[in-house]
Amino acid sequence: MQSTFISPRGGALVWVALSALLLSGCAGFGERLNRPIEIDATSYQSVSQDSRAQHLVLHFTTINNEASIRVLTLGAVSSHYLVTEREDNVPPKIYQFVPDTRRAFHAGVSYWKGAAGLNASSIGIEIVGKGYTDTPDGRTWHEFPKEQMDLVIALTKKIVAEHNIRPDRIVGHSDIAPGRKNDPGPKFPWKRFADEGIIPWPDESLVVAKRIEFEAKLPEVSWVQQKLTAHGFNVPVTNTLDQITKNALEAFQMKYRPAKFDAVVDAETAALLDVVTRAEGFRVRGATPTPGSRERQQ
Repeated sequence: MQSTFISPRGGALVWVALSALLLSGCAGFGERLNRPIEIDATSYQSVSQDSRAQHLVLHFTTINNEASIRVLTLGAVSSHYLVTEREDNVPPKIYQFVPDTRRAFHAGVSYWKGAAGLNASSIGIEIVGKGYTDTPDGRTWHEFPKEQMDLVIALTKKIVAEHNIRPDRIVGHSDIAPGRKNDPGPKFPWKRFADEGIIPWPDESLVVAKRIEFEAKLPEVSWVQQKLTAHGFNVPVTNTLDQITKNALEAFQMKYRPAKFDAVVDAETAALLDVVTRAEGFRVRGATPTPGSRERQQ
């Protein structure tokens, strides 16, 4: 900064003195602006808080280790973790590409249990694998090697414990984006996840009993749509077996009845839908019911 000051006596000397004073003041002001702000982050902690991560989403990549690493670190999509496959006698390995505290771009347009745009509230695990192969005789889905799944399960347990993620929010990409995505596919071992106490699973005895009831009479499509929405999907009630409903049905069957996922409402599918929306029928092994878990009030 500078100023022009004219004095009848010693004008030049006064101008120099005033300029020095103003420059000194500006320098001090600039130093104050650049000084690090002081934040006390230890004296008090709010009780009304939880983890940014509310969902855990599982995927497969359909490409090999090298290509998966390249795409997930240099491309427009990303994930927090990648679990590689055995390659050239090198065992599977876990990579972390994005810190849990930051958002990765793996979910895309998505919805689950009232939450949309799950990139902001989820942790993504990509699993290297072919996924499927299309042949003249139809699509062939590939198995996940046990040693790779051992790592995925160990990683899942670690993430769930650190972020207290609810079991019914551990989902596949196909759950949160039915019709648009089909990973991790019908060969993914969801039942093993249930047996290990990670996710809730429909009570098999209740499913058998309900199946007998629905064999006598299948429910209306509106009932199916209401149950799909209650489970977590976003399915409008149209009483028509539209594409949105079919997509959700296929994703649901792929997870809980992977032997047949044709989006047809049969007695077994109706029974599964009925059971997973009952507190007594859908729970983690040895735990209290999942539906009705207390949500944070705000």
